[in-house]
Amino acid sequence: MSTMHAVRAHTRGGPEKLVYEEAPRPEPGPGEVLVAVKAASMTPHELTWPATWTHSQDGTGPERTPIIPSHEFSGVVAASGAGVESPAEGEAVYGLIPFTRDGAAAEYVALPAAVVAAKPTTVDHDHAAALPLAALSAWQALVDHADLQAGQHVLVHGGAGGVGSYVVQLAAGLGARVSATAAAADLEFVKGLGAEQVIDYAHDRFEDHVSDVDVVVDLVGGATQSRSWLLLKRGGVLVTLATPPDQQEAARHGVRGVFFVVEPDQNALRSIAEFVDDGRLRPVLDRVLPLTETRSGYEALETAKRRGKVVIHVAD
Repeated sequence: MSTMHAVRAHTRGGPEKLVYEEAPRPEPGPGEVLVAVKAASMTPHELTWPATWTHSQDGTGPERTPIIPSHEFSGVVAASGAGVESPAEGEAVYGLIPFTRDGAAAEYVALPAAVVAAKPTTVDHDHAAALPLAALSAWQALVDHADLQAGQHVLVHGGAGGVGSYVVQLAAGLGARVSATAAAADLEFVKGLGAEQVIDYAHDRFEDHVSDVDVVVDLVGGATQSRSWLLLKRGGVLVTLATPPDQQEAARHGVRGVFFVVEPDQNALRSIAEFVDDGRLRPVLDRVLPLTETRSGYEALETAKRRGKVVIHVAD
């Protein structure tokens, strides 16, 4: 059996369970591709998701340990399973791996060909790996769930974060007027992403500065979400990845409240790559670490303030 280097967890837990070791190299099944991973990206709380440890999104069913984390990747197709015509071997691709499968903190990953797309041509693999989950979350929030239209007003809570930095850019790129909340140190950074107005959430009440909002994208939850209902126009929408919104509050204000979990989406990845290649979207990296330091990256997700994504550089 062929082997590879990978980062795995053999029992449930946090970053302390991750070990860098030799592991069996996967083989692509029918409809799958084997990707030689060049870079991968990690997501906060990933090691707490039920799907990370089982074969179902809700955590039911048997454990599938040992697991490999990091579900965003960029790499090159190394082999194809039966029935795969595209992408071709040797093609540079990127994508989001379904959460119930092993991730990309490894030299190789096998995944369905239907969820990968051609990598943006204007950025390297490290930057491409920072896109899939975060940029897909932003795309699905704005396009699929909010049906954002040019000229509308969007308020983004958490505009400097891994997802928020893409929400700000995509909303601006789609022709919306963007307001955002962020920490004081990130105000100019978020303005540079395309926000017309950025509020220091620690020192200013955002509701004193923002009104007549068509779309709220909430990446914070809690009181921030509760305080946002009053800002929405009737017929508006609050979209959140943080905590499910109060549907009674939504109805009382004449708006919609949507909670969703991001899903792999090949067509959206193609659109995102176009936004990157025409300059309307730039990947935001907080730091790049070698595969051997994956554990420290997950520790940083739990303890350190970040601006953008934490990326694992797997191979040149």
